[in-house]
Amino acid sequence: MRSIRRPSAAVTLNSKGLGQALIFPYYTVNKGQATLLSLVNVSAMGKAVHVYFQEGYNGREVLSFVVFLSPHDVWTGAVTQASDEGGAKITSHDKSCVSPASDGNGNDFASGIAFATSGFDGSAFPADGGPTSVTRTREGFMYVVTNGDLDPQSATARLITHAQNGTPDGGAPTGCSQLSGVLINGSDLQPPTSTLAGSAAIVNVDEGIFFSYNADALSDFTSIALIDSVSTVGFDNLSHANNRATSNTAVTAHVFGASGRPRALDYALGIDAVSAVFAADAIYNDYLVDPQLGAQTDWVVTFPTKQFYTDPQYVGSEAIAPFAEPFGATTPGQSNVAVGMTVHDREEGTAATVSAVSAPALSYQVNIVSFSQTPAASQASPVLGSNLVSAYVPPYGSDGWASMDLASGDGGHQFRPAASGVILSGLPATGFMVYNVINANAQPGMLANYGGTFAYRSTVSCDAAMPCP
Repeated sequence: MRSIRRPSAAVTLNSKGLGQALIFPYYTVNKGQATLLSLVNVSAMGKAVHVYFQEGYNGREVLSFVVFLSPHDVWTGAVTQASDEGGAKITSHDKSCVSPASDGNGNDFASGIAFATSGFDGSAFPADGGPTSVTRTREGFMYVVTNGDLDPQSATARLITHAQNGTPDGGAPTGCSQLSGVLINGSDLQPPTSTLAGSAAIVNVDEGIFFSYNADALSDFTSIALIDSVSTVGFDNLSHANNRATSNTAVTAHVFGASGRPRALDYALGIDAVSAVFAADAIYNDYLVDPQLGAQTDWVVTFPTKQFYTDPQYVGSEAIAPFAEPFGATTPGQSNVAVGMTVHDREEGTAATVSAVSAPALSYQVNIVSFSQTPAASQASPVLGSNLVSAYVPPYGSDGWASMDLASGDGGHQFRPAASGVILSGLPATGFMVYNVINANAQPGMLANYGGTFAYRSTVSCDAAMPCP
């Protein structure tokens, strides 16, 4: 029988939706909305997974905790607004073990744990010059990294496994209270498998809105359990991607190009490998703004690794390629990225000029680009109610599609070279288009809302004498 050669381990954006790490491009509590989250362990091994919430201006952390998923387990939570003048909080009535289980002020996940400002207001880390109000926590993105799978015979695995009582949803773990802080026995952790999945939904109950999406899944993010020398779950943010048993070797990324086949590119740093799998020289999606349908469209454009290239606490006073401007360098609370837009209708028509958006500046880590005939710079985005509006795009007609050029702005966006010399063009980007339709004629006296979310299509290019992916 002919043997099948298995590709070497490499950080890969898994189109099947399963991985060791997950990226959720957007959460929000604006406009009376809540964001519902779900993490699913499809394997027969328990997992320790680290959940990070990052605010949308500069990707500063606002909350993190570890979820212990037993075999075939699911964890769910809801992000809502804490109060009229407050920020976001997370609530969960899930029985899976979470550590820490409370915020130290008497609040647990059942009552709700508030997102913190200490990551950006100067109280725990250097302030970044952006807003310091708790309202900054109301929207952003999140990611999840698997620290490791659990040895089924280990003490930790026994503590977190749900004891079943024979009824649906009746299972509950027996030892959550014995998990002190985020300390677990380091020897209980094994290198993780790519068997974690996630999804989210932005919901407004009063308006009947439900925008759902699947998380981006990164397989082969790490070949080792991510734990430090004192058995503390940590050292596991997006910069800790690795493919080898030691940290001083190259990190390989599988980048998919026009051929549909992966190209293995080696990088000295894990964050560059993660950025490479999200590389896009252009993203493409639809828009719908038909006034007869009451239709509106927002694009969510998230740069999931941007802070590692632009945040002064990582890079000092100079941004790192492919980004050009450090956070706060020219405008407080912003790190501008110049991109181009081309707008088409559905019948081959192209906007003669899009001067208002020919070089829009995407200013944040999470950016909302809204399509509107009457843009107003200070106005929240029409669909998501976002305050991270980087650009309003005049549509060409009532519906069509647009392409966003991520490669040409700022004199050209180019990644740091791979070991082979290949230099990817563009930016590391993810997100989705979301539209809303208000049907005033569903039935006499009835108003109906419809909506949908659609992930971007993208292309990849490079600037080198070597073949591109």
